[in-house]
Amino acid sequence: MFKDYFGSEPQVRAQAPGRVNLLGEHTDYNDGFVFPTPLVYQTQVEASPSERVEAYAERFGEFRSRELGEGAQGDWLDYVAGCVWALRQAGLEVGGLRAYVTSQVPAVGGLSSSAALEVAVIRALRELYRLPLDDVQVALLAQKAEVEYVGVRCGIMDQMASSAGRPGQALFLDTRSLESDLVPLPEGYRVVVLDSGVPRRLAESGYNTRRAECEEAARLLGVKALRDVGLQDLPEVEALPEPVNRRARHVVTENARVLEGIEALRRGDVQRFGELMYASHASLRDDYEVSIPELDELVEVARKHGAIGARLTGAGFGGAAVALIKAEDFERFKSDVLKDYPKAQVF
Repeated sequence: MFKDYFGSEPQVRAQAPGRVNLLGEHTDYNDGFVFPTPLVYQTQVEASPSERVEAYAERFGEFRSRELGEGAQGDWLDYVAGCVWALRQAGLEVGGLRAYVTSQVPAVGGLSSSAALEVAVIRALRELYRLPLDDVQVALLAQKAEVEYVGVRCGIMDQMASSAGRPGQALFLDTRSLESDLVPLPEGYRVVVLDSGVPRRLAESGYNTRRAECEEAARLLGVKALRDVGLQDLPEVEALPEPVNRRARHVVTENARVLEGIEALRRGDVQRFGELMYASHASLRDDYEVSIPELDELVEVARKHGAIGARLTGAGFGGAAVALIKAEDFERFKSDVLKDYPKAQVF
């Protein structure tokens, strides 16, 4: 811990959770709707002020340090230094920090370990330097750090889920207005993460390609973003050239699935919510083409063993799936899934 490594007590401790997305994949950078929920797994930052940005990451067993004015260097410290940079860019009076970072967020694709780190660091800086930041401002600054300093063109969903999400609830987020609402998850059910064991090798390049295809679809349809296209416009969407027609169709139908899914949960129709999760995966597989055979297999294994719903979560091209099951069935479900798909991790 901080004292053991740096020889003194930290001045502040802050933490933030990873997240899993239940519905609304690849909609956030299209100004659409998303429905993530925070995980119980947290990233914790213990910190004190410093004239530099210096941190020890327990997961990597590594200490790194740089001056406040230095740019990104392509390592994990970028996510810490980027937060300091973003706050200073926003005109806030912030110095550096000395941090000890621990994380329970599983190191698998699709659980937003980077957003958890960013939000935890900004929460620590908020306390260290007495900054007047609310949860939405924290999320926006964390996103700014990742997009403009680290160089990853992420949407706002991950940071908002980590900053504004609450345990046992899912966050309905309008990524255009940033209006949000917390929706209780159904009692007696459990959200389960199933790691495929396949690294997300093409996630970054595939993500950028899909984003560009969506921007082209919006341009051809004459709208600011695909958020502005509804189910009634599907004939125009389907008339677009390949493959942007299918990319746009996924976004349009996925936004509709989020809205319907929330209403299903509010009226207690868990079965319908599960059906929408399966439909989301099919759309991600066929129209958006970000799934892989291993994720498809894992979703079908989950279905076979009683999951109410299941789908890939995150950018795709590897990583994890998410399933909704009855909480009492977890141990049996885990055992059955691992028999059919031994290389998975289920938690």
